[in-house]
Amino acid sequence: MNKLKERIRRGEKLCGTLVSLTDPSLCELLGYVGFDYIWIDMEHTCISCKDALCHLNAAKSTGTPAIVRVPQDDLTVTKKIVDMGPDGIVFPMIRSYEEAQRIIGTTLYPPLGTRGFGPLRALGYGAVDADEYTAKHNLDMCRFVQIEHIGIIDDLERIVEIPYIDGFIFGPNDLSGSIGEIGKVFDDNTMKLLDKAIKILRAHGKYIGLAGGHSAETIKKWSELDIDMLTAGADWTMLFDKARSVLGEMKKDSGFRR
Repeated sequence: MNKLKERIRRGEKLCGTLVSLTDPSLCELLGYVGFDYIWIDMEHTCISCKDALCHLNAAKSTGTPAIVRVPQDDLTVTKKIVDMGPDGIVFPMIRSYEEAQRIIGTTLYPPLGTRGFGPLRALGYGAVDADEYTAKHNLDMCRFVQIEHIGIIDDLERIVEIPYIDGFIFGPNDLSGSIGEIGKVFDDNTMKLLDKAIKILRAHGKYIGLAGGHSAETIKKWSELDIDMLTAGADWTMLFDKARSVLGEMKKDSGFRR
């Protein structure tokens, strides 16, 4: 079992951050910072499958678990990513029991699911016995479903019964958008949906995560929720914010001001 899955099963509180730029050095750098995991985002970025592989190797070099969010309902990319053997995979914008069941099934070999055989990195390029991998090791990967649409909350009592889902991760921005209030993540309607879903998940003993924001105020607000796993910040926000801060210091009380 991979380290991330062991910690999730123990119910540990985990902190991660997001990589959205293509240079794997950024993933390596963030790995050395000490985050519990790195979230490699392929949904909203230009990260290709080749880039994702480089990021996975960079994270591994630091001993940091890495999870990959794949594009929405993209079987081709999902196949390639699971065959790379990440520590976890994240499926965005799930809307129903049927969709969740089908998508989780694409990560499981028959008879449990519909995954086709063709692992490369996941097999250590031959270092791991193929039969042992298909029978056992492929189940080590964490499988996460994102709660980003009101439809999944309406169907959550059934979805929590689907096996092999290791955690549910809220995406507050898209959740607010699904009720016509995009960006109003702390308004009553979105917070009521979060509270409703958290109660259902807790009643079924599920591991709960949330991804969003990077300001100290936002992180504090999300941390106050009954969640286990918080993903905050990103490579680009950290670079931009720090660069702006450094520029401000250079111009402060100096002749470099314009």
